[in-house]
Amino acid sequence: MKFTHLHVHSHYSILDGMSKVPDLVDKCMHNGMRSMALTDHGSMFGIKEFVDYADKVNKKTKEKIGELEAKLKLADGSEKVALETELTELKERIFKPIIGVEAYCAHNSLLDKSSKEDSSGYHLVLLAKNKTGYDNLCKLVSTAWIDGYYYRPRIDKALLEKYHEGLIVSSACLGGEVPQHIMRGDIKAAEASIQWYKNLFGDDFYLEMQRHQTDKPGGDQQTYQKQKEVNKVLVELAQKTNTKLIATNDVHFVDEEHGEAHDRLICLNTGKDLDDENRMRYTKQEWLKSPEEMAAIFVDMPEVLKNTQDIVNKVEVFSLNSDPIMPKFDIPSEFGTEESYRTKYTNEDLFNEFTHNEKGEVILSQAEAEKKIAKLGGYDKLYRIKLEADYLAKLTWEGAHKRYGENLTEEQTERILFELHVMKTMGFPGYFLIVQDYIRAAREELGVWVGPGRGSAAGSVVAYCLRITDIDPLKYDLLFERFLNPDRISMPDIDVDFDDDGRGAVIDWVTQKYGKEKVAHIITYGTMATKSSIKDVGRVQKVPLATVNELVKFIPDKFSDQLADKVTGKVPEVNIKNCLKYVPELKQAVEGDNANISSMLRYAEELENTVRQVGVHACGMIIGADDLTKFVPLATVKDRATDEDVLVTQYDGHLVESVGLIKMDFLGLKTLSILKEALNNIKKSHGIDIDIDAIPMDDKKTYQLYAEGKTIGTFQFESPGMQKYLRELKPTVFEDLIAMNALYRPGPMDYIPQFIARKQKREAITYDIPVMETYLKETYGITVYQEQVMLLSRLLGGFTRGESDALRKAMGKKIRAVLDELKPKFIAGGQKNGHDPEILDKIWTDWEKFASYAFNKSHATCYSWISYQTAYLKAHYPAEFMAANLTRNRDSITDITKFMDECKAMKLSVKGPDINESELNFTVNKAGDIRFGLGGIKGVGEGAVEAIIQERTANGHYTSIYNFVERVNLSACNRKAIESLALAGAFDNFEEINREHFLANNSKGEQTIDALIRYGNRYQQDQALTQNSLFGDMENIEISKPEIPNVLEWSSLERLNKEKELIGIYLSSHPLDRYRVALEYGCSTHMADMPELKTSGRPTPFTVGGMIVGVREGITKNNRPYGILTLEDYSGQYEFPLFGKDYVEFGKFLKKDLFILIRGKIQERGADWKKYPQKDESTNTLKEWEVKITSIDMLEDAYESLIQKITITLPLSHINPMNNNDLLSLFEENPGKTDLYLQITDVEASAAVTLRSKKYKVEVSSAFIDRLKELEAEEIVDFKVNG
Repeated sequence: MKFTHLHVHSHYSILDGMSKVPDLVDKCMHNGMRSMALTDHGSMFGIKEFVDYADKVNKKTKEKIGELEAKLKLADGSEKVALETELTELKERIFKPIIGVEAYCAHNSLLDKSSKEDSSGYHLVLLAKNKTGYDNLCKLVSTAWIDGYYYRPRIDKALLEKYHEGLIVSSACLGGEVPQHIMRGDIKAAEASIQWYKNLFGDDFYLEMQRHQTDKPGGDQQTYQKQKEVNKVLVELAQKTNTKLIATNDVHFVDEEHGEAHDRLICLNTGKDLDDENRMRYTKQEWLKSPEEMAAIFVDMPEVLKNTQDIVNKVEVFSLNSDPIMPKFDIPSEFGTEESYRTKYTNEDLFNEFTHNEKGEVILSQAEAEKKIAKLGGYDKLYRIKLEADYLAKLTWEGAHKRYGENLTEEQTERILFELHVMKTMGFPGYFLIVQDYIRAAREELGVWVGPGRGSAAGSVVAYCLRITDIDPLKYDLLFERFLNPDRISMPDIDVDFDDDGRGAVIDWVTQKYGKEKVAHIITYGTMATKSSIKDVGRVQKVPLATVNELVKFIPDKFSDQLADKVTGKVPEVNIKNCLKYVPELKQAVEGDNANISSMLRYAEELENTVRQVGVHACGMIIGADDLTKFVPLATVKDRATDEDVLVTQYDGHLVESVGLIKMDFLGLKTLSILKEALNNIKKSHGIDIDIDAIPMDDKKTYQLYAEGKTIGTFQFESPGMQKYLRELKPTVFEDLIAMNALYRPGPMDYIPQFIARKQKREAITYDIPVMETYLKETYGITVYQEQVMLLSRLLGGFTRGESDALRKAMGKKIRAVLDELKPKFIAGGQKNGHDPEILDKIWTDWEKFASYAFNKSHATCYSWISYQTAYLKAHYPAEFMAANLTRNRDSITDITKFMDECKAMKLSVKGPDINESELNFTVNKAGDIRFGLGGIKGVGEGAVEAIIQERTANGHYTSIYNFVERVNLSACNRKAIESLALAGAFDNFEEINREHFLANNSKGEQTIDALIRYGNRYQQDQALTQNSLFGDMENIEISKPEIPNVLEWSSLERLNKEKELIGIYLSSHPLDRYRVALEYGCSTHMADMPELKTSGRPTPFTVGGMIVGVREGITKNNRPYGILTLEDYSGQYEFPLFGKDYVEFGKFLKKDLFILIRGKIQERGADWKKYPQKDESTNTLKEWEVKITSIDMLEDAYESLIQKITITLPLSHINPMNNNDLLSLFEENPGKTDLYLQITDVEASAAVTLRSKKYKVEVSSAFIDRLKELEAEEIVDFKVNG
């Protein structure tokens, strides 16, 4: 008995279905079912994946069919009969995907959103019979989301009437209109509904039967009883109305054993616990049953199974894929129109123009040329393409003269002609017109900053002339074919960076220009990740949160290389299945006696990677040639960035281009906002405008900054590793920065030492063949970029542009077949050019080794230019630049701390917030200090800041706290804002009041802040009454000012803690400042490094110190007390757990604000147990490491013992009276107990002698260290603490 499932939900029925699309298709094929309908709730999210996977499954079979059909044309007799038989069998193996949706049909109108009873409407299964049906499904589903969404996306019958053609419809489950009428006892209404659908869809309307009799524990028992009652009436109505019946199973999961995991998924959906008796339940019969299982269920009605095949036979096979469908760019009519071009040019003119090369030479055979014309859409489409191409050429040549001057060189002209021809003959001129237009609008109309380019698009001279990019490709040997290869049809992909404030404005402009029906964002699907899956199931099963968190902590970010496959070298993926295999604690938990924990892990494994929610792609946008619902279903999703509903495609970014839609990436780049902010700061403080695109590229101060590695805050060059290499490299030209940008990544990083050695002339620069210097000179003979491989393959082996790009792609992706084809061509071409084949073979081998790591020079050049711009501003306008960084990172405590530390290193003073000087953002005052912005204080909104600044600008500085509340708008600047301002120190410049006064009670028992606000409100009301009085000259009534009570000053720590609470950091000082030297030089590691130290995979002792900022205590599942202390130092925070004996011994330190020193070691878990089991090293069991505390001391008590000695190294050549006096003064001004050593070095003699000072012992204070750092920066001395 043949049977096809026509009511199937995948995990795209979000939090309702859990079936993965490939698993559904694979099971169908395994069970002999050659078709299936995907009918997710209200959406078509999974349709493209479904159809594409079916194509993948069918690929080999279709190829075999093609081969047999070719043989069949030449066969006769018995061979022909055998081939026909085999062909028939093969065609039966083809899997037919049926596109569908289980729609929600509103009882009344989809626009009626007044009754919650109609929030889901009636369920209705819609299937696409053909391409027209698919198009109508897209319309129906899109409209349901855009116009009909009310708790769920809804259609209505009016919409069905409009878009019914090409659809097959069934009455759905018990939630359908017909079953609902039957369950209410209204059989006449049920029959009328059937007749309505029959009148509209005729024989393409079917009644749907389900039998979900269940014996599963916890399965819903009422559903089957309702189905029996409904089915009895359905059979009668089917006979009466001559409507066919079909059997379905309302599939929600793939296999029978998945029913329990699905039960937990439904709990997640409804927010219920598993043990809630009143929660929603399924029957647990909703798996993808085999034909045999369905036949057993409907043994009495075999025809309802057979009827499913009638539907399968009705459904046509069609493709969803399409060549790119380009949106139209409005070309001025005075330039030309399609109509004028049709009279001006013949088909023969177009044929020659589109099939010859840019020089007019014939390069294609007649058959190839005709195929190309057809690929572009035929002659009718070519007129439009030519019009766009000619207009693009006009804009390009105009731009070329602006970029290069009136007289273009031969190289410039040839390159532009070539690129324009490729763009035209590939059918993409409209794409470039659109991109240049919204970039022009961003700059000229919206005042939005645009990046210099990114990715391979920077290799286009045409893009440079159009100001799509701002880097000259000819100057830096950037290649167009790396972007758009004329030998392969691939969509151009221009990603554009905008300042992150302006990105939204550009998208709005595009939407307005092209129409909101033609512009959409791209959807994203968030899945249940490894950790969240465990947490979700644990919550439903009421596993204690502490237990869940404890288990989740054992999940590694990545597995150790020790677990790599010995053959492939591949490290296992981190998922629950592998964690249960390789992580001992999780393996023990899943195999343990606690059934609740064990089942939690098992069901979490089954639910892992199930779609949990939808989102909006961070940058991907679609601009369509027409209403997008003609190409793809749309939905609406709330954009977290704007908190607004936006249109999204229902196919994600991996799939949407395959249906012909044009994807464009609008990226927000924070660095552009930082540059923009910095220039505004410079304008305010210096009164000058800087053209950041015209700064000199040979600026010595900028390269000095790179050479010193002082790159914190610069774009992409600020990591410690990069700083180290920059100090060694000492870059002097822009090309050095491009190379470092490309090299500093896994793989090519191994070449950095050689690159530096050659730059510094410690290693000879050599070339395998002298002519290679042409393209390798700038990188000192080392191949760094993909473009170099491409250019050298042309230079040495005579490759064409297309072949060189094919080589790049094949080497990068290790496509052996292509490499084997190209290598002989390269060797032969090189020999023809007079090169030694053995050397050519060596070059090829070197390329193969390196090309998989080689980077895109176009991208590296663009982003190195942005980096140079940031470095230039940091070098010349340090305060303004750092203020911009602080402003743009004020929501990130980690970044703020980093930049504050950098300001300190740069000797830039960052002043706290000040009511008379601060603005919204960080700014630079007249003294050159950075002033904290009021907008960075928690609890102070932009409205309050605007009110403060507006009044201050209009009427001058505030003179006292009384003057402040008398003048400021107290509605905008409310109590919460004033309290936050006070505790953050914004009023510290007022002598009459301190921070602690604001929250103190006065003699009337009222808090000072409330008294001040009450006074301010009354004062402003009286002022308003006086001004509005008929007797305007009457005297003001004196209102007494509230008293400021006498209070005890807060301790320094209390003041700083409140400051941190509001500002996010310790600004005026740090509680640990008195211990800074001990923490920096006496500790072996810092909090930020503890996670990495723990996962290093080796036993390591450590010493750390800091302030306790958090304490938690509790009881374990074994009823034993435990504690967790959070320790903070300058680098960050880390949690130290105290269990068992550690809690007993160290529990006394579980108090906030203690300053402590912890000594301990990283050890294999349990290594200190007396009965520690020895692990079998031959197994693949992952070692688990733990932090073991050996001692905790008060930092005050341990301080002196941390600094044992200090060694100052002084070169012999630097011994002179001035330096000697400086050092002696330093020693005498800092007497203490630390041993002082002097090391005198003689570089020329390679000798050194170390002497211990008998006269001096010093206090290694912060001031002492700071002075030594100054001398070190002047290259007078080096020093080492404890070394």
